[in-house]
Amino acid sequence: MESEDELDMQDAHDDDDQDVVSVDNDEDDFYSGGDDDGTTNTFAFDSDDADVADYEFIDNASDDSDDIASHRHQQNYTILSEMDIHQRQEDDIMRVATVLSITKVAASILLRYHNWSVSKVHDEWFADEEKVRRAVGLLERPVVEYPNARELTCGICFDTYPCDRIQAVACGHPFCNSCWAGYISTSINDGPGCLMLRCPDPSCAAAVGQDMINMLASNEDKEKYSRYFIRSYIEDNRKTKWCPAPGCDYAVDFIVGSGTYDVTCRCSYSFCWSCTEEAHRPVDCGTVAKWILKNSAESENMNWILANSKPCPKCKRPIEKNQGCMHITCTPPCKFEFCWLCLGAWSDHGERTGGFYACNRYETAKQEGVYDEAEKRREMAKNSLERYTHYYERWATNQSSRQKALADLQQMQAVHLEKLSDIQCQPVSQLKFITEAWLQIVECRRVLKWTYAYGYYLPEHEHAKRQFFEYLQGEAESGLERLHQCAEKELQVYLNAEGPLKDFNEFRTKLAGLTSVTRNYFENLVRALENGLSDVDSQGTCSVTTSSKNLGGGSSKGRGGRGKGTTSRSSSSNRNIDDAGRWSCEHCTFSNVKSTSICLMCHQRR
Repeated sequence: MESEDELDMQDAHDDDDQDVVSVDNDEDDFYSGGDDDGTTNTFAFDSDDADVADYEFIDNASDDSDDIASHRHQQNYTILSEMDIHQRQEDDIMRVATVLSITKVAASILLRYHNWSVSKVHDEWFADEEKVRRAVGLLERPVVEYPNARELTCGICFDTYPCDRIQAVACGHPFCNSCWAGYISTSINDGPGCLMLRCPDPSCAAAVGQDMINMLASNEDKEKYSRYFIRSYIEDNRKTKWCPAPGCDYAVDFIVGSGTYDVTCRCSYSFCWSCTEEAHRPVDCGTVAKWILKNSAESENMNWILANSKPCPKCKRPIEKNQGCMHITCTPPCKFEFCWLCLGAWSDHGERTGGFYACNRYETAKQEGVYDEAEKRREMAKNSLERYTHYYERWATNQSSRQKALADLQQMQAVHLEKLSDIQCQPVSQLKFITEAWLQIVECRRVLKWTYAYGYYLPEHEHAKRQFFEYLQGEAESGLERLHQCAEKELQVYLNAEGPLKDFNEFRTKLAGLTSVTRNYFENLVRALENGLSDVDSQGTCSVTTSSKNLGGGSSKGRGGRGKGTTSRSSSSNRNIDDAGRWSCEHCTFSNVKSTSICLMCHQRR
């Protein structure tokens, strides 16, 4: 059953459905469909097999590519500007005021109390109106009344004022304008709590509405109150959040329970709706939290100290030895001299123990097992540190590459596209394929970066999954490098040309094709990792549902991995040719005309 909060969120979105298209939640098979007869081939995965690179899991059939494209552009969220937020807020207030037949001020107080949930306001109000009024401070009649008074005494300063200089909320407690202004100003400067302001009388819980703020607050305080009011609509509402990018004023309205949690703001920043960290598919939020903590935690410093240093036998301070002989002198004030290997006093050492670069005592003690435990701990720490460093360096490198790609994309959009348009006599609108390629590079760098965090936490004992993961990761990386090379290096030829080049359209076809191939590969990679590499069973084999169509329209066995029961490479090349006489490249899966023997996309021989 759905929880009350989830139902509440769904109800709150009923009026916005026409603006938001939810993502189809059906998960396509990782291997992009199957034959009509549903045939399944099973083969053993062996990283030493030279033909493993032929493993196929991309299907670029024409009827499926449209579905993939539409799936990719569907969104289960809406980006809201400040004007959009204000309009939605006003609409909700008006809706509640109309249905409950109350003022807009009272409706806004009700909505703030119920975290801007229209459905919850309606449910609570019609269940017990009197209870709701008491809870939020909407009194039906005054607590105190002065029907014929010409002057009243302020409840704060106790001075007497004419009635036109006295104000009161629904409760009727009288306070002068000056005291009201001071009370309101202090509350606003204390923070967002001013949105739930109550009567200054300590015994009264009557709510102070926005009409009183507008009447008595200074312009500066009214502006602050207005900002708090707008922000409360986002921050108190469980279905909306601010974009976490620094300096961004956009908010996101998200449909919980549909599609992925990745959100891309209009400021171009992508983040995870669930944890508000940067977008991190295919890694889950828990793994991201552990990885970020590990990158900043003191534990890695301690691991490094344990792996690369030894404690001084006298003062116990850690000492790193990076070169030189085994004679170590601790820093002042300790100044203890000892042997690096056996940690014994250097006064007991000399030529008889092996000189400055060896220690017979250490070798003898090691054979007797004296240093086994300490050495094991140091070796384990060193291995752990090396493993972490391996994954972290590659994670950080892809992050740097992504930042560089973003900068190159901005440079391309700001300068190079217009220059290329002038040189090649092409309208800028016809050069969108270059921007799309760079956007795909940026996205792939992000995915590739997080695959290293995924790999770090992949259990060591699951050898088959680790092998399969490393293969998929390597293939994705090589495919991305081909795209990056084409978009960066090969494009320079056309940017530096003095006039239009005849083969520019061929370059367009190549770059667009590489972008499509890389996009499909990474989408399937993400799905595979999100499914926990479920295609690898406990016996270390991969179950592959074959497809009747491959990237170029032929059999998907064109890149099928060769294991037990598979056919030879020679027959494989014949199966690559489709009915139209085109052949699918075994390296990049591009569909080439039959007459060519070298792939037009990756320049690999057939």
